[in-house]
This record gives sequence, structure tokens and C-alpha cells, in this order.
Amino acid sequence: MTSLRQRKGSKGKEALQSAEVQSQQSNCCTHHHHRPEEILQGYWSWGAIIWTSIGCSVSVGLGLLCCIYMATLHENDLWFSNIKEVEREISFRTECGLYYSYYKQMLQAPSIHEGLSELIHDNLTESKRTINLLQRMNIYQEVFLSVLYRLLPIQSYLEPMYFYIYTVFSLQAVYVIALYLTAWLLSGSWLAGTLTGVWYILNRVDTTRVEFTISLRENWSLPFFALQVAAITCYLRPQLGALQQKVMVWLMYVTTLCFCLTWQFNQFILLVQALIIYTLDCVDLLTTTQVTTLYLVQVSGLLSVWLLQFCNSMILGSLVLSFVVAALFIRHYHSGLKTGGLLVRLGKVLLHSASVLLLTFTINYLTKKALQLRSDEHIFKFIKSKFALGPTRDFDAGLYLCEEAFGLLPLDTLERLAGTLLLYPYTLTLVLLSGMLTVAVLQNLSRPKVGLGEEKRSSVERRGEAFRPDVAYNLLHTVLYGILAFSTMRMKYIWTGHMCAVAAYGVCGTELWTLVLRALRCNTKVLLRLVRNAVPLLMMCWLYYKFWPKLMEELSELREFYDPDTVELMTWISTKTPKQAVFAGSMQLLAGIKLCTGRVLTNHPHYEDKDLRERTRQVYQVYARRPPEEVYDILRAVGADYVVLENSICYERRHRRGCRLRDLLDLANGHIMDGPGENDPDLVPAPHPRFCEAVKTDAAAYAALFARTFQNKTFYVYRLKKKRKKSAKGSSEPGVTQ
Repeated sequence: MTSLRQRKGSKGKEALQSAEVQSQQSNCCTHHHHRPEEILQGYWSWGAIIWTSIGCSVSVGLGLLCCIYMATLHENDLWFSNIKEVEREISFRTECGLYYSYYKQMLQAPSIHEGLSELIHDNLTESKRTINLLQRMNIYQEVFLSVLYRLLPIQSYLEPMYFYIYTVFSLQAVYVIALYLTAWLLSGSWLAGTLTGVWYILNRVDTTRVEFTISLRENWSLPFFALQVAAITCYLRPQLGALQQKVMVWLMYVTTLCFCLTWQFNQFILLVQALIIYTLDCVDLLTTTQVTTLYLVQVSGLLSVWLLQFCNSMILGSLVLSFVVAALFIRHYHSGLKTGGLLVRLGKVLLHSASVLLLTFTINYLTKKALQLRSDEHIFKFIKSKFALGPTRDFDAGLYLCEEAFGLLPLDTLERLAGTLLLYPYTLTLVLLSGMLTVAVLQNLSRPKVGLGEEKRSSVERRGEAFRPDVAYNLLHTVLYGILAFSTMRMKYIWTGHMCAVAAYGVCGTELWTLVLRALRCNTKVLLRLVRNAVPLLMMCWLYYKFWPKLMEELSELREFYDPDTVELMTWISTKTPKQAVFAGSMQLLAGIKLCTGRVLTNHPHYEDKDLRERTRQVYQVYARRPPEEVYDILRAVGADYVVLENSICYERRHRRGCRLRDLLDLANGHIMDGPGENDPDLVPAPHPRFCEAVKTDAAAYAALFARTFQNKTFYVYRLKKKRKKSAKGSSEPGVTQ
């Protein structure tokens, strides 16, 4: 829909081990200037304060650098400060435009109260329906920003759009600071945080896409998720006192709440996190209190969002909520899990896990049945189809499977990560820590049964001897989210940022260097301290030498937003159609129409509603082989006055055969696909031509129902004529013949 053109005149661990190891090694790699826990425990020596202050200052500086870098790239790519307002709005692509439209709507409302009322009783987003947007969508961030903008005395200094985009870019600074703190807490050195921030910025292509998808939900939520991980890392440190633990628990709750409130896919991310907590519990790396607290933080965060979203049933029917309830219930009644020898414990863990999974799916099934919940069934269709466990002709699953973002992680991603020296230390750290964790787990599972009186006293000692729980959590975190990233490319942004922190911990921590120096028979205190500080500095110098010229060249590249056809369409709609006119078309384009013109839509990109998914499939019949009468009845049934047809969809070449939108519709309708290639034997030739092509011929059957009112090289707009009474049909949405 959009393109960019050149502007004229521009150039195109610290590890806690056993008491013996601690006395021999911890002192050699943890000078008091390098230990943030001294501040946490109240040891306010001047050296610790100064060193910690420097580390905090560097973290803020790196965060601001990332924020400015992203904002500059956005400005340079679009020439955002000099293009028209309609062009700025068009630059919010696909669902980004839909989300931003609610921020704009709140600002244009006569008052905050009326704006909220319009969102709660919205009849513009879906024609013939009144929906509660605060319940259906995660747009509290737009509401919060609009209220803040109206209350603050900044209207004369800062445009609403800049206030919005600067807030999102500022969250990137928060993201970098959170990753920085995680690496610092793990390694005990803020040099690890510095290396993390540098890697995050240099791997921008793989760590974020905020500069061209500003209002995407993940750009709001992932900074809070990174803060939550940093809080969990700090909470699992054994040096914390009772007060610091309480502070961390509240911080975990607040960040979990913000994360869940800003992204509709929160339940799937938290499910992976719950599996991590469950695994650490089974291998006795966390205390009962820690496990229960982490679970309750998740539950309380989800239930708080459930209340804020007007009792959104999708949250109650989430797998993570069912899993946590099942895990806590089985854990309470299976108290002998952590007793016995190795084989007995392994058998108990398997039985325990099977019981938890069985109860999880039972609770989830009964909950969805009781609530009649089908909002997230398209996600499970996608998963089944992705792993060839279900039908491949399903239209909803096909829309996801045919998008590159939902495919496997491309191998060139690893090549780019290796080019910045990130992949090598990350892989080495992963292998080393995985081996150490395996040994620690086997030791834990092999320990004989302890008495009840000794259990509480010895649990902390056993974990300290075996493996640090904060390191174990981050290790499993990066492994599981890495698997998720490899299976679905869009999820790589959850993994790659944390990957920077884990790799930096490997470079600046003690585990890797202790092993290397022991192998070289030169493991001394001074040498260990020298290596773990000199190596990251040398790496950053090399990265500066190699990438600084490229960054400067990238920042000097000036381009301009250029999409005259879409601008022409939006201008025509705004000036030539009634304000209450209802438009049908593709989800992506309609989001832009909602933002730029305020017209009513038949469907939109927020796909988490079963009725909306069915309506979208019906509206998309304009790109299928259907007779004009059926298409007319479908569009009238959803209240459409105009339909916008796009050549880029009707004659699509971007996707391969079988993944073009018209192919997905043909398969769903049981018709043979266009072009040369094989077809399933049960598919039949369609008896009618493709509507989006045939309507342009102005044949009598089409001209009697549709009047062309606008066209350019990209778009065709048709107004639905009124049928004569004798040919009028019912208003219910017809089904699609299979």
C-alpha cells in the first residue's frame, strides 16, 4: 500500500556456588564496586554508591541513545515532520492505524467522559453492532495517553501525534534499561549491561520493529515484560531481605499487569513463563514460597486485566490460568514429590506432570464450555495446521500460515546475529549453563529424603550449592522463548532482546572464564577479574570500529513517504461520502479508512472475535468466484454502502500459489485455484468469474447492483445500489457454500 522514495539531493555470574567455591572464587570476581546487591542490602559504602551510580547513568544513557536512534530512523524513512497529516496517518500500517484511531477519537471527543462512553458503546468499528472496545481490544494505553495529553499543558508545544510516537520510542529506552539491569544482576558487572545495550541497538533489525510499526501492541508490552523479567531475576537472588522481596513482588505485579493490559497475546507468553516456573519447581531450584508467589503474581495480573477489560471471558478461558490453578492444586495434594531416590523422583515428576496437564485441559475445556468461549480458537487452528495436525483449508489458519511473520525463523537471522559477535558467546554460554544445570538437577533429584525439620533449612543450602535460581530462570527463559522464536518468526522479538542479556552475562560473568582459566591452569583472582572486564571492553571497541560508520551512513540516508493513490482515496472518502457511510474491504485498508476518515467499517484487523472472523470471511468473497447477487447480499447484510477493491489483492503476486488471498477463498469455497499447478481432486471449477475482476467490466448483472464511484491505479470503489423491491432479499448474512 505504501512505498518510500529518495528525497531529492540526499544520499541514496556472577555464580553463587557451594561455600567452599564461594570462598575461593566469589571474592576474586566480585569486588565491592561490582556488586549491586550491596546497595540492595543497605551497604551504603561510598565506593558501592559511586560505582552503582555510574552503572545506572550508563543504563539511562544507552536507553536514551536507543530511543533517539529509533526516532531518527523513523523521521528519516518517512520525512515525518514534513509530510501531510493524512500521509502521517497512512504510515500507521494495518492494525496500527486502528489502534491509533482510538487515541485520535479520544482527543476529538468533547470531554474525557464522553470519549470513554464512545469507546464503551462503539458502533463505528463494526457496522450494525455496538461493542465495548475496552473489553474487546487492548487500547488502555491509547486511553491513558489521550487523557494525559488533554490534562498536561503541552498542547501548544507538542502535536498529539508526536506525543504518541515519542512515548512509544521512550518505551524502547525502558526496554534497554530493563535488559541492562537483568545482565547486571546476573553478572554483577554493569559492563554486561552496557554490552547488552550495544548489542540490542546493533541488532535492531532482529530485536525490534518499532520504527515502522509504532503502535503495534508488542512495542507497548515487551518493555514491561523485560522489566518483569528483571524483577523476577532480582527477586530470586538469595541476598535479598524481606523488605526488598516485598518491593520486588509488587514490581512484578505492576509490570505483569502492564504487560497483560497492553497485548492480547499475553496469555500465551505467560503460559511459557508458567512452564519455566513449573520446571524449576519440579527440580527443586525454587522454594515453595517463591513458586507460589510467582504463580500468584501471574494470576493476580491476569485477573486485574479481566476486571479492567469488563470481565473479558477470553482471559478466564486462557490456558495459563488453567495451568496455574492445576499446578497449585496438584502440588498441594502431591506433597511427596520431592522425596526418594533419582528414579523414584523422576517417576514422580512424570506422574505429577501428567496429572497437571490432564487437569489443565479439563479445567480449560469446562471453562470454555461454561463461558461459550470461542474467541481464541483461530490460534489453535493455526497451531494444528502449522504442525500438520488439522485441516489445511481453514481460511483463518491459512491467513496466518501464509504470512512470513508466522513461519519458521529464517537462517539469515542467525547470520546477522553472528555478524555482531552476539551468537557465539550466547551459544557458548547456553551450552555451558545447560551442562551445569543438568548436573545440578541430577544432584538435586538424587538427594535422599530429608526430614520435615531439615527441609526448610537445607533447601536454600542445596540450591546455593547446585545452581543459582536467578540464572536457572533466565536460562530456561531464553531456551523456551528461543524455541518459540524458531517456530514462529514474529515471536523472535521476545527472544532476541533477552538473548543480548544472556550473552553479555556469559562474557562478563564468572562461570565461563573460570572454566577456561582452569583449563589453562591459570585461575587466579587478578587474572579472572582482568579477563572479565577486558574482554567486554575489547568487544565493544571492535563493535564500535566495525559498526559506527555503518550507523552514521544509515542515519544519513534520507527518504520520503510516498503513496499518492492511498492519499487520493482517503481524500475522496473524506470529502465525497457521507460521514455515516459504511465501507467494506480488506482489514488492513479499512483500519486506515477508520483513522483517516472516521467512516464506519464492516470488519477490521483485530481478529480475536469469532463473529468478526466469520464476517471478514464473508466480506472477502469480493475476491472469490461468486455471483454478483450473492456478493451484494453479503455486503448488504453487514450494512455496507461502499466496497473498496484493491488490485494488489485481486491480482496478488506477493505470495506463492495457494497462499494468495484469492486462493485461500477458493480452497475454503471448494473451488480450483487460479494458475498452473496441482489441485486436490475434490475441488471443482467455479461456475462464476472472480468478482473483483468481473465487476470492472460493467456488465449488466454487475452494473445493476454496483456503481463505480472512484478509481485510480490501485483502488476501485463501488457504491451498492438499492435493489428493487421485487428482487430484495433477507438481511441475514448468507453462509458460504462449501
